[in-house]
Amino acid sequence: MPKSRIRKKADFTPPPTKQAAAIKLTNRAWVAPAMLAMFLVGLAWIVVFYVTDGDLPLSSLGNWNIVVGFGFIAAGFGVSTQWK
Repeated sequence: MPKSRIRKKADFTPPPTKQAAAIKLTNRAWVAPAMLAMFLVGLAWIVVFYVTDGDLPLSSLGNWNIVVGFGFIAAGFGVSTQWK
C-alpha cells in the first residue's frame, strides 16, 4: 500500500487582539444634585405633613401626602441609577 502524504499543520497563530473600545463618558454632573434634591424634597414633604398635622403641604390630599413624599424619594433612587 502506498504511503499517504503527511500534511504539515500550520503553526498556531493567535487571533488578532481586539482594540479596546473608547468609552465615551457623558457629562452627568446633574445627577448628584437632582438625586439629593429629590431625597430632600421627599423628606421635607413628609416632615411638613407630620409637623402641621396634615394641613400642609396639600391638605386636600390627606394621607396621600405621605405617598407623594415617598414618591419623591423613590424618584431620587431612580435618578441615582444614572450616576457613574
